Amino acid sequence: MGGAPSTPRKTGGGDDVSVAEYLISTFVGGKSLPLASDYWNKLLELPLSSRWPSDRVRQACELFGRSNGYTRHLAKLLIHLSWCLQELLQDSDDDQASSIYKRAVNATYISSVFLKHLIENGKSDGLVELHLSLDESEPVPHGFVMDQDIQNFVMHSVLNFIGSTEVSPNSYVLHQELLNFMIVAMSTQLLSGPSPGPRDANPFIDAAMSQEKSLVCLAVRRLLLNYISRTPPSGKTYLYSDGDSPGIFERVGSAAATFVLLPLNYLVNNSGDGSKHPLAEFSLHVLLILTNYHKPIMSDESLTDKSDDSATSESVSKGHAFSSGNIFSKALANARDVEFDRSDVEGNAYPGPHVRIPFASLFDTLGMCLADEGAVLLLYTLLQGNSDFKEYVLVRTDLDTMLMPILETLYNASKRTSSNQIYMMLIVLLILSQDSSFNSSIHKMILPSVPWYKEHLLHQTSLGSLIVIILIRTVQHNLSKLRDVYLQTTCLATLANMAPHAHHLSAYASQRLVSLFYMLSRKYNKLSELTGEKQQSIKISLAGEGDGVSEDLAAELQIFTDFLRLVLDILNAILTYALPRNPEIVYAVMHRQEVFQTYKNHPRFHELVENIYTVLDFFNSRMDSQRSDREWSVQKVLEFIIDSCRFWRGEGMKMFTQLHFSYEQESHPEEFFIPYVWQLAFSRCGFNFNPDAINLFPLPHQVEKQGEEGRGEEVEEGKEKKVQELIEQRIVLDP
Repeated sequence: MGGAPSTPRKTGGGDDVSVAEYLISTFVGGKSLPLASDYWNKLLELPLSSRWPSDRVRQACELFGRSNGYTRHLAKLLIHLSWCLQELLQDSDDDQASSIYKRAVNATYISSVFLKHLIENGKSDGLVELHLSLDESEPVPHGFVMDQDIQNFVMHSVLNFIGSTEVSPNSYVLHQELLNFMIVAMSTQLLSGPSPGPRDANPFIDAAMSQEKSLVCLAVRRLLLNYISRTPPSGKTYLYSDGDSPGIFERVGSAAATFVLLPLNYLVNNSGDGSKHPLAEFSLHVLLILTNYHKPIMSDESLTDKSDDSATSESVSKGHAFSSGNIFSKALANARDVEFDRSDVEGNAYPGPHVRIPFASLFDTLGMCLADEGAVLLLYTLLQGNSDFKEYVLVRTDLDTMLMPILETLYNASKRTSSNQIYMMLIVLLILSQDSSFNSSIHKMILPSVPWYKEHLLHQTSLGSLIVIILIRTVQHNLSKLRDVYLQTTCLATLANMAPHAHHLSAYASQRLVSLFYMLSRKYNKLSELTGEKQQSIKISLAGEGDGVSEDLAAELQIFTDFLRLVLDILNAILTYALPRNPEIVYAVMHRQEVFQTYKNHPRFHELVENIYTVLDFFNSRMDSQRSDREWSVQKVLEFIIDSCRFWRGEGMKMFTQLHFSYEQESHPEEFFIPYVWQLAFSRCGFNFNPDAINLFPLPHQVEKQGEEGRGEEVEEGKEKKVQELIEQRIVLDP
């Protein structure tokens, strides 16, 4: 592929390979070909029937990297790609469309290969190696604006084609490879650090952000519909010939086949998980990358004042920058259900264009795919930013469709689930628990069985009880190491939101709740002894090196004090506002009443424990008056409690303000979400990139390499702390 023969060989048979060699060699060589040259049509009409080895592709890319600054062939190829896409949107006969389609596929693929190489091997901060402009002396066809931004020109054409064209057997391959091209073009983010800065070079994403609202809405709609429809990539109906009906590979020539096969050697990482629905996967991750993009813009003051050399890059990027907004995020946030228009009810239609999608289909698709992290992140994004979709979810009568996959994944979290996925699922539950109607409806939905729950037979259990069980189990599994205070707090905050609305909490869920208090109390007591508190204020008397250890113990004790109070608040909320509806919780408290004895006169907990003993005194006294010689079996005690609940009036109970926790996103969530969505793109789309060029996040092999040098545990611990710092999420206690 390096040297080009002096003249092209005639096409046909085995000579196709020689022609391809000549045309590609010319493309990567040092001779600049005019934009209007017939060469470009010949290049884009190549059958590309050969599967070149990756080393020859790499050789061609290296040659191209040295010549592109003079030839500007990347810019010219992107212009031809744009023209092909524009032609496809115009009315034309089938034969002409087939030819244009073939050229568009080739242009997209060749652009992706060489653009990716230039990005991942870029040496300059501004990615000038891309040379996204034409030489001033370049002769251009009539009607072409010489000084327009080529990245804007191509992104407009790509988004316009994606948004305006239905996915069909004829267009499937082009749609998929345009999405692959977008991921390649947006991979400039991988070169920057985890904190977006105003000087980061992301020309193609910035170009996408500058498109008009109507075009963005069309693109977002199509990406969502691709994700919902989950059209498979293969099948005799359109990929291969079946009898007399030509398959798509035959209709567009072998270029499309090579386009699918060749990236497996070069663009796609064979170790990726793969997918049965690649178009849906690519659409989802392109959407996530676009909607989570953040572009800081420097203020005039910070641009002119460069005298202070002591200013750190972090202080510059955050202290003097503001966000330019994200038009794709806004379009997703304003997406509306095709079955319902708010203006029909309120009479106030949203101004301008907006995305309209079938919420029912989106809900069902998410329910099927929530074992995948990308689906969880999309669900979180919609619940957090789109009030219409959140309202739609809350009024669904089949919430188990969405919640059961989340609960099962949390149940199996210790096996394969990433910490980020657990975070997002727990936050989804917290967001939903902020709504009182949700908290009420989940207790009315009865599950015949929960086959994946192995520790206990769950039969005819309410969805609400199952959520309580899974949240408590998640807390208990995390208690032994206390590595994740945020996880514990999120679980307990969700339980606190649910508590006043509990309805017929199951026996097992009630027992687990009391057992949770017992486990926390044991940890609290142990820490109290270690710090020398003994039910009084902490007094640190150690000096020297012992100070740090004592401070750590005191901080951990404070954490468990808060956890213990929160569990007592949860029990209080159920007993205060929902006791008659929850005889099983009364039974669980009576059965383990000794665990509360220690805290009856405790200065930090006594006021909360008083209510529990008010309940205990009421039911114990009634039992004592009827005890006589009768035997009290579990069933008889429960029947007695149910009967006595009719006489419960709540006399003597102290009324505490109901706790209500809400989720709030911090001011710089992009520091968590941008690296996260790119890691998902790597794992799910199989996107391969030069690891030495990635600055956005650490790669696994880098952590392993550091571990071999004796610092593996330190690196992993630092990584966990960084995740905690970057999670950029906050739980707020509403007043």
